[in-house]
Amino acid sequence: MNIGDVATRSGLPPKTIRYYEDIGLIRPARSANGYRCFQETDLHKLTFLARARELGFSIEDCRLLLGLYEDDARASSDVKALALDHLRAIEAKIAALEAMRATLGDLVQACAGDTRPDCPILQGLARAPDA
Repeated sequence: MNIGDVATRSGLPPKTIRYYEDIGLIRPARSANGYRCFQETDLHKLTFLARARELGFSIEDCRLLLGLYEDDARASSDVKALALDHLRAIEAKIAALEAMRATLGDLVQACAGDTRPDCPILQGLARAPDA
C-alpha cells in the first residue's frame, strides 16, 4: 500500500504518518524508487496509534504501548499501570475543568450584564485565586 491508501484506511493524514515514521513509531519498507511500501502490519500499528492518540495518550506513552503490544512476553500489569496513570491524569484534568466551570459560572451569574461599568467578572479575574 502507498501512503494514500494507508492514510485512508487508518484515518490518519499522510503528514501524521510521515511524522510517526520520522520519530520511529513505524518503519515502512521502501521500494527501489524510495517510495514507502506499507504492509498490513504497518496499517495495524497506525490504527493502534490513532486509537491511542484519540484516548489522549502522549507520543511517548504510545511508544511504550506499541512496544508492549509487540512484546508477546509482556505482563498485562505493565499495560494496566500505564493506562491507570493516564486515567488518573484525565480525572485530574476533569476536576480542574469542573473547578474552572464552577468559578466562571459564579462570576457570570454575579454579573448583571447591563450598562453599568461595575463587573464582578473583571473583579473576580483581578483577585488572586485564593482570595
